Amino acid sequence: MKSWASSPPVFDRAPCAAGPANSRGRRYREAPPRGRSEFQRDRDRIIHSTAFRRLEYKTQVFVNHEGDLFRTRLTHSLEVAQIGRSVARNLRLDEDLTEAIALAHDLGHTPFGHTGQDALNACMKPFGGFEHNLQSLRVVDVLERRYGAFDGLNLTFETREGILKHCSLKNARTLGEVGERFIRKQRPSLEAQVANLADEIAYNNHDVDDGLRSGLLTLEALSGVTIFARHMKAALREFPGLNGRRLVHETVRRMIDTLVTDLTGQSTMNIRTHAPASIDDVRRAPPLVAFSEKVLREQQDLKQFLQINLYQHYRVARMSAKARRIVTDLFHAFLSDPRLLPPEFQARAADDTARAIADYVAGMTDRYAFLEHRRLFAIEET
Repeated sequence: MKSWASSPPVFDRAPCAAGPANSRGRRYREAPPRGRSEFQRDRDRIIHSTAFRRLEYKTQVFVNHEGDLFRTRLTHSLEVAQIGRSVARNLRLDEDLTEAIALAHDLGHTPFGHTGQDALNACMKPFGGFEHNLQSLRVVDVLERRYGAFDGLNLTFETREGILKHCSLKNARTLGEVGERFIRKQRPSLEAQVANLADEIAYNNHDVDDGLRSGLLTLEALSGVTIFARHMKAALREFPGLNGRRLVHETVRRMIDTLVTDLTGQSTMNIRTHAPASIDDVRRAPPLVAFSEKVLREQQDLKQFLQINLYQHYRVARMSAKARRIVTDLFHAFLSDPRLLPPEFQARAADDTARAIADYVAGMTDRYAFLEHRRLFAIEET
């Protein structure tokens, strides 16, 4: 099987790629980094952040305590970065920028995955809502407190732009330069586009893996999904009699290989067709990083299967119901009495109570949210 990972190394950057030399810079002026590029500095700051460490205990699909081998937001982010770097390298883009965006894209995610996000958004509706992409930007711009000269991580414009995959028009108008592309209906850098689709490749395929590991999905059911069935048959042709976890791994890695290869090939054709000569040309062009129509349809079929058979499974639904209750209870308890907040967040609540509460709740890990809920609502002593 020919692998995208075996491509020859590429050292020249495409003219339409982002690059440290043409970066729009940082919000606060700093001396240039020594021994690394501006985007490498971004990556390093993200990895050393408190929010990044917390991802180890935040849900991908299965809550952290449900098993030691399921993906968390941290392992998911590392997998996105690995896939993103491979695609960026083959497209002659900036790997370090792609990696930085991939590692930071979930920093603002709530505990309990998308259920926690939806619950917090419902609580925040009267106060401007909650968008996890916007919260990730808020984390790196404001909430991290590590440096004497500024709040946040003071990342480059290009990394911040890539973190903000989605944004409402209302919020975009408040963000200055980084929100302009949503107002002008433009695209981000190719590196940001790569990180976005690397995210999709990672979570679809690894949710399949975790779903099978949990027993909520079966090989028999997945055999009705075209992309899975095709690659499982290929694995069995090469290794007759293969079964169990080895068969799962061989199938999933072939699926990832196909998706990465297709994404690289289709994106290469799109870039040649539109021939952007600069990153500004990329912003004005339609999305250039994309799957072929055939593979896109297969991806959509897989998504639909996972939606029905995994995300809506009664065991996941039970955990989701508990998560909604925990997030909602915490938010309203703090809103009714901000004195229950830790001192740091009480100080922030003086300016905007609801947003300070959202910052606190969104920053919780799964198990910390469980503990905080028990402290506030359990009758017995803790």
